[in-house]
Amino acid sequence: MRIAPRWTLLSSGCAPVLLVGAWTIAQLRQGPKYDPEKQTISVLASYGASSYWLMTAILIGLGTCYVATAHGLRAAAFAGRAALAGGGLAALALTLVPAPSSGGALKHGAVAGVGFVLLALWPLLAADRRGRAVPWGLRFGVSLTASALMCASAMWFVLELQTGRAPGVAERALTFVQALWPFLVVISCQRHTD
Repeated sequence: MRIAPRWTLLSSGCAPVLLVGAWTIAQLRQGPKYDPEKQTISVLASYGASSYWLMTAILIGLGTCYVATAHGLRAAAFAGRAALAGGGLAALALTLVPAPSSGGALKHGAVAGVGFVLLALWPLLAADRRGRAVPWGLRFGVSLTASALMCASAMWFVLELQTGRAPGVAERALTFVQALWPFLVVISCQRHTD
């Protein structure tokens, strides 16, 4: 018996593909003036960027993927599903507060920060602590490790934002891990049988 609907493979699998595909196309469209090592993904989605509409559409798709996956991932604890859906809603909200083409981005940063935190905590909150046989992606130790990795990636990103050395690299690492983890959890649920 499968404990996650088959369609969750699509909703969770599309998230990392959309994310990486979008930032790759957007940085190619932006041209050589964009430095993916030193500039964040938000620069690609800022007002006036050549790929503003592409990145806006991808944020809508990404947020929808997270919300749909949270809805279908019934094997996960409710708090984790709520945090994953909240991360998706934060991605959707980013379309309403894109980074400005210049100057401060307090609202954008706050919304992105909330999304990063929710997506970093959802694996731990989704873990099954009842001790019964559960899919490996929802086991407490695995979930704790995933959340710790995401929290460490988030701290690296904040550090890079402060130093200015490689915030683009750190943000891409963080967002990719956060986009990939729901897919891995769904795969573990698809392969699990009671």
